[in-house]
Amino acid sequence: MGKTYQSIVIDKPAEQVWEKLRNFHDLSWAPKSIEKAEAVGDTPGDTVGAKRILNDAFHETLRQINDAESELEYSIDDGPSPVSSKEVSNYQGVVRVRPVTESKEGSFVEWYSSWQGNDEDAADFCHDIYASLLRELKKTLEG
Repeated sequence: MGKTYQSIVIDKPAEQVWEKLRNFHDLSWAPKSIEKAEAVGDTPGDTVGAKRILNDAFHETLRQINDAESELEYSIDDGPSPVSSKEVSNYQGVVRVRPVTESKEGSFVEWYSSWQGNDEDAADFCHDIYASLLRELKKTLEG
């Protein structure tokens, strides 16, 4: 099984960070990584079953959203190599926001994923993307 894990601390309250992340269709906070985010169908971006296509390449579905836990789970249904549906299966991504307990003004954000197949290539590929997305999130929120 392949997997990847990334995290970052953001100097903003967890509620503010979660509000930025919870809409599956809105990745305006990551303009360098996500040039195009297209909602597929009529399902709102905060509802299980919402679908999107990122950069005309990644087809994803929102599988769970939990506002009480500030967490969402999604699948990559198809994408470019090395995460295409021919190379990996059961791709599950999770984004989670937790307050930094030392200070109510900080947040700890985790982004991790797992899948079956093409372990090493997909791990390298996904790690770079998610690390970049987290850096953009931090920059957007902290200014």
